[in-house]
Amino acid sequence: MAFRTGTGNGLPLRRIRVPRWAEQRGTWREARPELIDAALKRAQSRPSGNWFVLAGSREIGSARPFGRTVAGVEIVAWRDESGALHAGPGACPHMGAPLSEARVHCGRLVCRWHGLELGEDAGRWWRTFPAHDDGVLAWVRLDAQGGEEPLPEPVVPHRPRPPESIDAVATAIGVCEPEDVVANRLDPWHGSWFHPYSFANLTVLRAPEADASSDADDTFDVAVTFKLARGVGVPVRASFSAPGPRTILMRIDEGEGVGSVVETHATPLGTNSRGEPTTAVIEAVVAHSPRPGFRMARPVAGAVRPLMRWAALRLWRDDLAYAERRYALRRAGR
Repeated sequence: MAFRTGTGNGLPLRRIRVPRWAEQRGTWREARPELIDAALKRAQSRPSGNWFVLAGSREIGSARPFGRTVAGVEIVAWRDESGALHAGPGACPHMGAPLSEARVHCGRLVCRWHGLELGEDAGRWWRTFPAHDDGVLAWVRLDAQGGEEPLPEPVVPHRPRPPESIDAVATAIGVCEPEDVVANRLDPWHGSWFHPYSFANLTVLRAPEADASSDADDTFDVAVTFKLARGVGVPVRASFSAPGPRTILMRIDEGEGVGSVVETHATPLGTNSRGEPTTAVIEAVVAHSPRPGFRMARPVAGAVRPLMRWAALRLWRDDLAYAERRYALRRAGR
């Protein structure tokens, strides 16, 4: 496949031939379970520094707190008057009120039950957690739950510069564990089969060996066409890698949108009413293009982001079914 950034009329679209779904070349021989499992084990061995993605940065404002359970720990997050991110235990130390329902006043939490004010200086009885805002995602560090050597900041993959990109964050929740989400992304062979509405003519150009010994060798290279309409698509070359135990990174290496990234983060939440583990898939799409049309779209990024989130959630509607099925089979010993 030849990759070009445009056509004679300046558009990246290509006419494509897509075989009927059942007439595609089967990929089951290449998608070897032992190869995917080995890549998963290598991902799980990489350090996270006990950092977990909490939410998209824009989800946490200064007007009201944000609440989410992460790794079984109730978390509340908020911003002070300067916009700095803070996170702490989600239960009020006085009588256990949910601090996600508190008010933010002068950069501090005010509990709605009895008016207790809480902040970074609350003392030993209510200690905040280390928090980090990378401009796209909000992170919280939970040392007791992570069980690793702490890092001062999370491992954040390289992204396009904010003035030259549009980012959107989508969240979906499934009954599975983080490893099931990561394993899904370490299986690029299912793309055209499981998502025929989005991908066509997907070919895995290179996959890491089961005994890959270096990070440079631990990457999946893929040629794929993003379908836009019947017979029309945008061909690209992309790579998949796992920079951390709960993160998969997809980067456009060649073709339209080169440099754009999709970060898929799997955050363990806790258990549901049936005692089953739940995981949040928090996916950050950071799009970039040198085209004039893209630069014109940046001022209306607020209108573009819902479309980006919709596209991500459309894929994860199916991929969470994949991850949940994988978890159910593992739990049953199959």
